[in-house]
Amino acid sequence: ISKSPLFPNVDCIKFLTHESGCGENKDDSMNLCALLAGYCVNPNVGGITILSLGCQHSQIEVFKQKLSEKDPNFSKPIHFFEQQQDEGSGVEKILNEVVLKTFEGLIEINKLSRKPAPLSALRLGVKCGGSDGFSGISANPAIGHTADLLVGLGGTVMIAEFPELCGVEQELQNRSVNATVADNFGKLMREYARRAEAVGAGFDMNPSPGNIKDGLITDAIKSAGAAKKGGNAPIVDVLDYTEPATKLGLSLVCTPGNDVEATTGKAAAGATLILFTTGLGTPTGNPVCPVIKVATNSILANKMNDIIDIDCGPVINGDKTIKEMGEDILEYCIKAASGEIIPKAVQLNQDDFIPWKRGVSL
Repeated sequence: ISKSPLFPNVDCIKFLTHESGCGENKDDSMNLCALLAGYCVNPNVGGITILSLGCQHSQIEVFKQKLSEKDPNFSKPIHFFEQQQDEGSGVEKILNEVVLKTFEGLIEINKLSRKPAPLSALRLGVKCGGSDGFSGISANPAIGHTADLLVGLGGTVMIAEFPELCGVEQELQNRSVNATVADNFGKLMREYARRAEAVGAGFDMNPSPGNIKDGLITDAIKSAGAAKKGGNAPIVDVLDYTEPATKLGLSLVCTPGNDVEATTGKAAAGATLILFTTGLGTPTGNPVCPVIKVATNSILANKMNDIIDIDCGPVINGDKTIKEMGEDILEYCIKAASGEIIPKAVQLNQDDFIPWKRGVSL
């Protein structure tokens, strides 16, 4: 990524392209509007240009309502364009206006510059994908320690992938700060399971062929390792899909285990960085939230060094403890948040964005 000399304080322009918004049921349309509104309020986003056809279920007015609900005082530069409301000037003229208004927004946000911030301002999402037999004993517990350190410093951590928490529900409910949080988690898990079963699926179908080949033969085994990403901190809140994280500490976020749908949802919840562990290799990123890839073993880190940022292999061979690795990961996160390091997924423009259609994905 190379910054424009005209806008040195703007990292880049990103496109959130998708195939949703039209011909969907009402719930999915409302979720899409809430999801996009979540991206608008994400601290990593400086300004927004919205392009709409006009006749779709996900109407601009609905989007504006969702945005107002998330931030009644929203003040970032934002421009709306609806093609079917154009007075017949043609696509070229509309696109010229889109580019012009976007440049005006760039001028505004370029006035902003980096300023010192406490670590309590960091909002970290934790995720795993392409998991292997080492995931639950190296990378996942290492970033779990990172999560505990950040929570101890007053920061925010989000762990998602509800199908991959199947089998460890009681442990997580026991760590909840009160009965309301514990009951809300149980309710969302049951509702998710019901929706999955309605389309002929189930949480037991979550492990992929790659997971099974590497020893994660059941969802419960996979979940036991996956849950370690959240460390040992108390759970302060449970969020449904597209709900923002508003409480400091560790929150559970309802998303599928699917890599892109989960990272897409975490950015909407407000994550400013995502730690993504992998044992088999997963080239996944996000348009607005840098995704840091953490390998569970050194073989993968060396084989796919073009996508891996951190190697947790030293935990396996005994050169580092889980706590030492977790501290190293936190230092990397600080450098990434400060702009001193650019994660591989950002360098490779791995800008994956897939809204979740409820009840379909695991």
